[in-house]
Amino acid sequence: MNASRRPSFRASFLLGFLACAGLIGFAVFSQFQWGLEPCPLCIFQRVAFAVLGVVFLAGGLHGPRGAPGRAVWGMLALLAALAGVLVAGNHVRLQMLPADQVPACGPGLDYMMEMLPVTGVIEKVMTGSGECADVDWSFLGLSMPAWSLAWFLLLAGWAAWSAFRRR
Repeated sequence: MNASRRPSFRASFLLGFLACAGLIGFAVFSQFQWGLEPCPLCIFQRVAFAVLGVVFLAGGLHGPRGAPGRAVWGMLALLAALAGVLVAGNHVRLQMLPADQVPACGPGLDYMMEMLPVTGVIEKVMTGSGECADVDWSFLGLSMPAWSLAWFLLLAGWAAWSAFRRR
């Protein structure tokens, strides 16, 4: 593929935004149409997709022409994707635990947000709870958190390719 046929940084980042928006849209659809209530880790993954989507959108709208500007947007996207990888990876780990090692169900996210400082909520959610270990949906043998993990890795690769490839 010659350089003139490659998508621009702007187009690549806007496509990344559309992917994030579509993934969040699917999560909301599955919640309201299929009744799949998100656990706290699912909500954190949605937030990570939203942050990544905002970075993709802002970088795409900015469309820097120079390598330094593209690198900054690329690093921001990679940081957001890494946060998503950590949350989704932890969620997949919880789902793979034997039943006797699954943590007990904890209080809901709304209650924790009222009672704990933000750092306490993050710590509590990342340790997981029994509801996060449930697999309510799967496609091609992968649970929704496993698909999220795959998408975070794919979007991290997309951001890196878009921002750091030779022009």
